[in-house]
Amino acid sequence: MIPKWKIKLVWLITLVAWPFILWLSLNNYYINIEGNWIDILLFAVFMCVVAFFPLIIQDAPIFFVNGISIAVFLSFGLFAEIILTLIALIIVLFKSGLKQKESYRVPLNVLMFAFVSIISAGIYQFIGGNHSMIIYGNTSEIIAIFGYAISIFVVNQVLIKIVQRVLRGQKTKFLDKGLWWELTSSLLIIPVGFVLYLLYSEIGTAAIFYLCIPFISISIILRLLYSYQEVNRYLKRTGEVGHKLAQNLEVAEVYNVFMRELVQLLPLNYAYVYQKVDESKLKLVRFEDVHGQSEQTFNKVGLHEGFSGKVFATKESLLFKSSREWTHIQSPNIPIQTESVLSLPIEYGDETVGVVTIVSSEKRTYEKIHHRILNILTSYLGVAIKNAKHYELTKADSEKDGLTKLYNYRYLENTLTNYFNDQRNINNNCSVLIMDLDHFKDINDRYGHESGNEILRDLASRLKNYIGTKGLVARYGGEEFTVLLPNTDLSNAVEFAELIRAEIEENTFTLTKHILHTQESVDISVTVSIGVANYPLHCDTPIELIRYADRAMYIGAKRKGRNKVAIYNSYNDKAVL
Repeated sequence: MIPKWKIKLVWLITLVAWPFILWLSLNNYYINIEGNWIDILLFAVFMCVVAFFPLIIQDAPIFFVNGISIAVFLSFGLFAEIILTLIALIIVLFKSGLKQKESYRVPLNVLMFAFVSIISAGIYQFIGGNHSMIIYGNTSEIIAIFGYAISIFVVNQVLIKIVQRVLRGQKTKFLDKGLWWELTSSLLIIPVGFVLYLLYSEIGTAAIFYLCIPFISISIILRLLYSYQEVNRYLKRTGEVGHKLAQNLEVAEVYNVFMRELVQLLPLNYAYVYQKVDESKLKLVRFEDVHGQSEQTFNKVGLHEGFSGKVFATKESLLFKSSREWTHIQSPNIPIQTESVLSLPIEYGDETVGVVTIVSSEKRTYEKIHHRILNILTSYLGVAIKNAKHYELTKADSEKDGLTKLYNYRYLENTLTNYFNDQRNINNNCSVLIMDLDHFKDINDRYGHESGNEILRDLASRLKNYIGTKGLVARYGGEEFTVLLPNTDLSNAVEFAELIRAEIEENTFTLTKHILHTQESVDISVTVSIGVANYPLHCDTPIELIRYADRAMYIGAKRKGRNKVAIYNSYNDKAVL
């Protein structure tokens, strides 16, 4: 964002300097205007037509009129060259879609091109140029002309870099993409401009008509070549994004990578990624304001609600180049300064699994190439999301017990190992409870295995409620359950175990799938025996912690009458009540 005082200074300098520049060029340089008005007008039309095919690189327009301006300068003088270049410049700024808040670019570019013209003309005279008729073999004049052409390129690039650093505060490289493209165009255009001057000197007005087609063709070819390279660059970056998405097997990280790459790849102010909740709702899972000035104030959108809701309802993408095109879409969630909009569904097969919407506050930001790139990205995203969800589901199934939906023993072992490997936990307490249902075989024999499964599921649910966020509950195997309590010392672990034991004893279990003759449900009482072990009090490794808690449960609780809590005694390898 350019400070207002700098913009005012640009306007002031231009208003003061421009009349002086015109006076200087009109009274102190070669002038050949009288009797050549028609030719000058034809050159002006020629330059305006070429100016209709500029390249916009890093927000700076490159237009291919240098060759023509050289011919104008050599034929009619500096004043005519400045005026015609100014007319072509206005055409370029209009063609590039000048916004109201960018109006400062008019005086800035007028001033820059005027300085380029005056400095280059001074270098031309310094080298020895005198606008004499070119005669083959006149080496000094040819050197002066090429010196003039080179100075136009060099001075223009130097001024561009000064403006970028001083006015816009941008730290850009001198040898950037804009410089290479202008160098390429100059190497093609300037020789043709030299030929135009020679031919105009020989045959007059007809030279303009002879060379207008080559000039325009070169301009169009360069523009198409640049567009082709931009498409290839986009496609290459898009492929890299797809590869990064495929490497991530967690849904959250897939969304993070997509949003991070999207912001870097496409021009935007706001980006939204929605995930399908059901057939009528989308949930906002990622939001980005590139300027960091706002946060999302909504979490869900419905069918036909805003841009994303419209895409979700119709399954068709949206591309708007200005706010006039989307006045029929109303939503309080649309940012106030929204102009350009691009919104596409995230699809996997025939299913729409979400929507991506990007918004720009500038008009005509998005073209077909942006639509094509985002379409490819959303396809990658849809596949990556499905793959990540499938991986997470498979991973969860491998870590969960099928009956109780608790974590299984393998997951518990991995969690304990990771806990012990973390250097931050070296001095922290960690306790493990292992509990076993008392007389569970008798329950299965009397009420049937379906009733036994009911008890196991109910007990798992109760344990999860008891533990909450204090620890991890896992099914150890059969009718045994394990509770991992990080950052819990032995006394608190024993107190917690006793609370669990009492809660289970006092609250009956309801059996609906028993094998008794009655059809009514049956309530029965169940008790558990619990063993407790603690790190670092009892052991040095996670496996020992589980084994000692298991030993405490059998020796100290089961053999001492059941329905008890026992602590492992590391001194005599026995459990104590």
